[in-house]
Amino acid sequence: MLALITGASSGIGLMYARELASQGHDLIIVSNQEKELEQVRLELGEKYNVRVWSVFKDLTSPTAAEELHDYCLQNDLEVDILINNAGVFFFNNLIDNSVRRIELMLNLHVLNTTRMTRIFGEDMANRNTYVEESVNEAGEKVLLKHIKPKKDQRPGYILNMSSMSAWMAMPGIQCYNATKAYINNFSHSVWYEMHPYGVNVLSVTPGAVDTGLYGLSMPLRRLAVAIRVSIPPEKLVKKALKSLFRGKKQCMPGLINHIAVPVLKHLPDWLVFFVINKISKFMK
Repeated sequence: MLALITGASSGIGLMYARELASQGHDLIIVSNQEKELEQVRLELGEKYNVRVWSVFKDLTSPTAAEELHDYCLQNDLEVDILINNAGVFFFNNLIDNSVRRIELMLNLHVLNTTRMTRIFGEDMANRNTYVEESVNEAGEKVLLKHIKPKKDQRPGYILNMSSMSAWMAMPGIQCYNATKAYINNFSHSVWYEMHPYGVNVLSVTPGAVDTGLYGLSMPLRRLAVAIRVSIPPEKLVKKALKSLFRGKKQCMPGLINHIAVPVLKHLPDWLVFFVINKISKFMK
């Protein structure tokens, strides 16, 4: 199968690329880090003997999804696995962020994820349909689209990276958690729509992941992993892909996260202010 992974030059996206390549899947890797992307292409192709196409692309562009789809059509590439992983994170009060920075996050997390799911999801669904000619009551010939039986379907997979913060009302990450909540609800809804077509849509909602995304110092990152507040990206990726290929619609790695979510919804205001003050001291 062929997998398209966004944000594949570093962090979680790179782990998805490595894991899928190790399973024998060909890859289309996408990122706005051109030099790093080429290094990943060469590394994975040589190490795992798979075909790897690299596409240097700014995914915050309104036309990025269509351009990626056109690239696939021009190169006769049919995507079986779509990993919408690319993301950004910043920690600031809303009024301390520029409008441009906010729009960048909204475009990447909301618009691009939606467009990618819509465009590539349609391809996956269409592969599992057939058209039959019929005659209506007026005697006119019409074409009717039918879904193929399950046994004849070609599986399709879409994984969208959300976050446990989707359930949090937390100052400093107001745009981040709102966009991740969108991704989570959007993915669950599309799971129901795409399921009859043999296409699985998974929302992954991890807690903290040990990457450079959050801007924490290395000592704090090591401490977070040691006390299991944070999860190594390779562990997250293995669990997420296992859920994806099993047809699940939700993956939240870590027992502590399942316990934390109901608590996070009911935090008293004084505790929120206390936590946010502590966190802000450790952000770069």
